[in-house]
Amino acid sequence: MTSLPERGATPSSSSSREGDAARVSSSTSSAPEEQKKDGGSTSVLSSVFTIFESGQGSSSTTAACANRSPKHASVSYAWSRVLRRIVGDGSMWRFLGCGRVLTAGDVWFLGKCYKLSSEDSSSDSESESGHAAFSEDFSSRIWITYRKGFDAISDSTLTTDVGWGCMVRSSQMLVAQALISHHLGRSWRKPSQNPCNPEYIRILRLFGDSKVSAFSIHNLLQAGKSYGLAAGSWVGPYAMCRTWQTLIRTNREQPGVINGNGSFPMALYVVSGDEDGERGGAPVVCIDVAAQLCYDFNKDQSVWSPILLLVPLVLGLDKVNPRYIPLLKETFTFPQSLGILGGKPGASTYIAGVQDDRALYLDPHEVQLAVNIASDNLEADTSSYHCSTVRDMALDLIDPSLAIGFYCRDKDDFNDFCSRASELAVNANGAPLFTVVQSVQPSKQRYDQHDGSGCSGEGVDDSMMGVEDLDGSGETGEDEWQIL
Repeated sequence: MTSLPERGATPSSSSSREGDAARVSSSTSSAPEEQKKDGGSTSVLSSVFTIFESGQGSSSTTAACANRSPKHASVSYAWSRVLRRIVGDGSMWRFLGCGRVLTAGDVWFLGKCYKLSSEDSSSDSESESGHAAFSEDFSSRIWITYRKGFDAISDSTLTTDVGWGCMVRSSQMLVAQALISHHLGRSWRKPSQNPCNPEYIRILRLFGDSKVSAFSIHNLLQAGKSYGLAAGSWVGPYAMCRTWQTLIRTNREQPGVINGNGSFPMALYVVSGDEDGERGGAPVVCIDVAAQLCYDFNKDQSVWSPILLLVPLVLGLDKVNPRYIPLLKETFTFPQSLGILGGKPGASTYIAGVQDDRALYLDPHEVQLAVNIASDNLEADTSSYHCSTVRDMALDLIDPSLAIGFYCRDKDDFNDFCSRASELAVNANGAPLFTVVQSVQPSKQRYDQHDGSGCSGEGVDDSMMGVEDLDGSGETGEDEWQIL
C-alpha cells in the first residue's frame, strides 16, 4: 500500500513537507511491492497522497527533521497512526469508492470457490481461478441499499429508510439471491449490455420501493408489525425471518392483492429449536417438517418443491463465540449457501463470502434514489442494483445475532444439504450451529400441517404435532430468542 503522509507541514514551509514525506517513506520500505499488489485501488490512494508527498526525496530532509520539536513529531506520528488505522479498517477505501484488494487466499462465495493465487490454480472442478471470475460473480449479485424519494411508508411521513432500514435491505438481498438461483441458476451472470433477461427484471420488480412490489420495504414493514417492525425502527435477524414468513404466506393466500406477483416459488422453512433451543441452543432442521412443507407447497404428497431455509442464530452475548467462526466459514462451502444476514452491531449487511478470517459483504448503507423498473422494460437501467466494490470485516467482529440462508432446488439437493450440515455438526465439538434430525418429538417444532402455505412456524395445530402454543402465535420462547 502506498505509504501515508504525516501531518505537521504548513503551506509556507516546503522543507517541512519534504521532511515529513521522507520520514514516512523510510518507515514503509515495502510500499512499492504492496503497490503492485493493490493495483487500481492503490493508484487511487496514490493520487490522493501525492498532494502531501510532492517534496519527497529533497536534499533538505535532514535539516527539516532536525528542526522539528518532539511535540511536533509526536503529533505527526499520531496522525499517521490514525490514517493507517482508517485504511486498515476499510473506511478510507469506502470513502474513495473502492474496496480493499483481496489477498491470494481462496475465496468461498455463495458455495463457489475462487482460487486467487496463480500457484493454486488447478483442475479442481469445484473451484474457479482469477480475480476476474470472482469480480464478475460478485457484481452480478443483487445489491439493495437505502433509498430516498419513495412513497411514504404506511401511516408515517417517511420517504426514505436511511439510518434504520439496513436489516430490511440485507434480508431483501438474501431473498433476491434465492430467487436468482431458482429462476436463473447459480451460474447466472449479469450481461454487460441490454436487453436484460425478462426473469431478472421481474425479480428486481419484486423489490421495488412501493406497495405494488410484493417484497418492498413497505410490505415487509406491514407484515412484520407483530414482530416489532416499524418505519424508523431497527430490528434483529430473527424478527426479519419471521416477517418474511408472514409476508410470503399472506401473498400466497391472496396472490391477486399485489398484481398477481406475490406468489413465492418455493417453500419457506424458518428453522428453530425446541423450547431450550430458542433460549440459546442449536436450531433443529427436521427432515419430516421440510418434506411436509414442500408437499403442502405443491398440494401434492409426492412432489418435492424447492425450499428456502432461514436459520436465525444467537452465537454469543456481546460478540460471536470464537468456536463458531470456523463453522460459519464452512457454511459458505455448501452449494446451497445464500450467505448470512448480519454484520456489525446495529449495522446489518449481507455477508456473501469469506476469505481467510474476513467476511466479504454487500453493504446496504449507501443512499440512492428510488427507481421504478417496469416488469416489461428489458432496456431498464439496473446499475443501482449492482456493486463491484467488495467490502470486508473480521469475522470475529460480526454481530452474534444473525441468520443463515440456504436454497435447495429439489429433494436430492436437500439431502446433500442435510449430509453436509450433519457432518458440520459432528465436527463442532459439541457446539453446532444447528442440527439435522429425521423427525421431532412433540412440542419440539411448531408447524401446522393444515396450513397449506408451505411456510413453517405459524398457525399451530396441536392435534397434529402435539405442540404447546403459549400465546396463539404458533411460537414459544420468542422473547428469550430474539436478541437485537
